[in-house]
Amino acid sequence: MHKTLIALAILSTTAAAHADEGMWMPQQLPQVANQLKAAGLALDPAALTKLTEFPMGAIVSLGGCSASFVSPQGLVATNHHCVYGSVAHNSTPERDLLANGFLAKTLGEELPAAPGSRIFVTKAVTDVSQQVITPAVAKLNGKARLDAIEKNTKTIQAECEKDAGHRCTVSSFYGGLEFYLIKQLEIRDVRLVHAPPAGVGKFGGDTDNWMWPRHTGDYGFYRAYVSKDGKAADFSKDNVPYVPQHFLKLAKEGSKEGDFVMVLGYPGRTNRHRLPSEVAYTFDWSYPAFVKSSAESLAIIAETTKDNKDTALKYASQVAGINNYYKNRQGMLDSYAGSDMLARKTAEHEALKQWISADAARKKAYGADIATVEKLIAERDAETKRDYFLSSSKPRLLNTARMLYRLANENAKPDTERKSGYQVRDVPRIKASVAALVRNYDEKVDKALVLNSLAKYAAQPAAQRNAAFDKVMGIKDGMDKAGLQAALDKIYAGSKLGDAATRTAWIDKKPADFKASDDSFIQAAVALYGPDLREEAKEEELAGKLQESYANYMKAKIAYMNSKGQAVYPDANSTLRVTFGQIAGRQPGSDGTDWKAFTTVAGVAAKATGTGEFNAPKAQLDAIKAKDFGKYVDPALKSVPVAYLATLDITGGNSGSAALNSKGEWIGLAFDGTLDSIISDWDFNKAMTRSIQVDLRYILWNMKHVDHADNLLKEMNAE
Repeated sequence: MHKTLIALAILSTTAAAHADEGMWMPQQLPQVANQLKAAGLALDPAALTKLTEFPMGAIVSLGGCSASFVSPQGLVATNHHCVYGSVAHNSTPERDLLANGFLAKTLGEELPAAPGSRIFVTKAVTDVSQQVITPAVAKLNGKARLDAIEKNTKTIQAECEKDAGHRCTVSSFYGGLEFYLIKQLEIRDVRLVHAPPAGVGKFGGDTDNWMWPRHTGDYGFYRAYVSKDGKAADFSKDNVPYVPQHFLKLAKEGSKEGDFVMVLGYPGRTNRHRLPSEVAYTFDWSYPAFVKSSAESLAIIAETTKDNKDTALKYASQVAGINNYYKNRQGMLDSYAGSDMLARKTAEHEALKQWISADAARKKAYGADIATVEKLIAERDAETKRDYFLSSSKPRLLNTARMLYRLANENAKPDTERKSGYQVRDVPRIKASVAALVRNYDEKVDKALVLNSLAKYAAQPAAQRNAAFDKVMGIKDGMDKAGLQAALDKIYAGSKLGDAATRTAWIDKKPADFKASDDSFIQAAVALYGPDLREEAKEEELAGKLQESYANYMKAKIAYMNSKGQAVYPDANSTLRVTFGQIAGRQPGSDGTDWKAFTTVAGVAAKATGTGEFNAPKAQLDAIKAKDFGKYVDPALKSVPVAYLATLDITGGNSGSAALNSKGEWIGLAFDGTLDSIISDWDFNKAMTRSIQVDLRYILWNMKHVDHADNLLKEMNAE
């Protein structure tokens, strides 16, 4: 066991972490067992460390969202917005599944999910820190260090993946201080089973996003398929539903305020251990720049798709994603503007430096790295600012061509020597991304988005621009928008990559084929290859230095926090975590009123307008009016609960995570947070932070009384 976890064990009786703060790695839970029990967990906390037993064995990742098995036939429950891309992929103007919803009454009616869709079932988590940072690696710095870490990582992953059908990933924790091998069964045949109409699954739309009270039925269902011998396999009509070792059982009783709740899932990224300079850079420049560019992108997509429903459907998922993060980042900026977060982070950092300076041994061990990491972060952030518009000024088909040409060059090497992301294990993902362009790309929209960014990029002084990119795009000093438009028209017109068959054919071609091509995007990719590699090497030199210094900074911070009796959970990094708390309202909420813990279907009827974001289905409104609630009515609420608040520590990636009660029974799906508390990604606030979950009773009521998904209810033993 690595020393950080040992430190947690020592500190388990004095840890200062609140019961509802912390995204805990499963293997850490015995160290916070007292808090779990005090919060109300009836299960043995040690049971949550066993990834192949109940309930952890039912929890899966979708590679961006969380989900769970909810039947012995591989049925997977997640959020509506997590299956949204697959619904959009299968939608056409003639069969608009986004608007009308989708329900497969039989296995044969289920539809293939969007290309590249995966269900990952975690099988093991192993500490490989000493195998990644060997004594030899510890002596290296810069790119040499990063290359050695990558080599060791690939070796570990390759050995793990000898177990066919599994995806193995070495993930970094505590800023590169520790490394864990995550072994997952990679289910490649994923099918769409059920998604409610947008008037349920996206009810309230962007207006209600991140808001309370909430009335969104944010749920959807996939099914996992494997070959007849139970192995992971590509899509085939001969495949059969996967039989999970464990699946969640529906709660026997409804939830109420004050109940224990825990969420098991794969949170994406948090930044609570960041330095003050990183906080200032993010909130003073990065997030404002993101908000501005997102607003522009949304306006451009709306304008260029307004007269073409098919194109609008192609970009529906992208628009939903941009809108989500646009509101998220703006909400964080609003919270930051009225906070003392930077001052507190600065004071905490100064206290850490004083603690280091107070002891000669600590000063020798950590002092130099604290200064170095701040210098390197400043260098990294300056480069990011310089290249901000460059990254969004490249046409998508040019980026596709660059990816394919890189793949062709990497294919010429032994697999162990190929760049991570271009090994044999990565080819299915690359093929899927190429295939997905059929239903998520349009030249007119892409060109308009690129032109908007390119105009800003081209306005920069030549010294701040990328000379190689300027050359292939035909960009010169002083070009006006008309000139840039003409340059774009020329390079788009000279390519046939817009054709799906043509794109697919390039996947298996050799470098010589690329060099001989007269396709404009292929030619540009070949011309950019050398400069791209040189820029990558510069970035890796900086990243290697930063990894070494940041890891030692985190080592110092952990030692400092341990000295004060504080347990340390790592920032979220898309790996399996557990968070726990209680169902609870808030007094007062951000709008000045007291927030009740639950909303009900009465709120759906009150908000419904019959149009736009609040277009609830007639069948649902009729059932609400008739009080046709069946067994899903809450006696205290005298209605069907829709969503509830909880004091859970979640973030992006937790979407679709199962919410479980004290017995480990399924009681809902996490899908959002409140706008004024999402800054908890950087700065957790116990009083304000609330997660939003869709109540299982609403899911089941809607499936039975509105969508008539009787086949699925029977499968989940909900009848």
